[in-house]
Amino acid sequence: MTKVFITGTGTGVGKTYVTCNLINVLREAGKSVVGLKPVISGYSEDEIEQSDTACILTALGLGLEPQNVERVSPWRFQEPISPDMAAERENRKIDFLELVKWTSETSNDADFKFVEGVGGIMVPLSRASTVLDWIVALNFSVLLVGGSYLGSLSHTLSSIDVLRSRGVEVLAVIISESQEQPVPLHDTAETLKNFVVDIPVLSLPRGNNLALISSELGWI
Repeated sequence: MTKVFITGTGTGVGKTYVTCNLINVLREAGKSVVGLKPVISGYSEDEIEQSDTACILTALGLGLEPQNVERVSPWRFQEPISPDMAAERENRKIDFLELVKWTSETSNDADFKFVEGVGGIMVPLSRASTVLDWIVALNFSVLLVGGSYLGSLSHTLSSIDVLRSRGVEVLAVIISESQEQPVPLHDTAETLKNFVVDIPVLSLPRGNNLALISSELGWI
């Protein structure tokens, strides 16, 4: 089983878009795939269809029934803020060890297991743990999703440096084209390649799927 944690340089960079498209591409290639987003904030029970969880369930070919939502995203919070603060506002908390155990042990009977994080790599999950701690505890390889917005070069290079400092294997950097960008997507990717020479830096134009990226990683 190939186990991959999909994280980002920040929020809104395209993690769910990448996750869902990878699921679609691999399923179309005949692979069995598990997709999880264990922690989600900004989740409304009245607007499930608009959630990242719904996108993942749809990619998996599953309905939006409560048992499927629970199966993909058991830690759901309403406020669109960091999970630690969102949980506190609901008089709840995320038990980090329980989160790691659940993520590690759930659905290990497929060819691929994708776990999508929440926000960027340093987003707090509790008063003492971050998404990075979660990645390290799982010992999953990482796909890092960045954007082409102003500031993305620094955010992406900083994220790579932090991940590597904790011994995390970065499989590839995916630059997902931002709606507002100061230079073309290609230019951002080429600049990153000057500093990231030992892992793939892959461009993802808006509206494109990830068949090429899946092929580049040797998954299809």
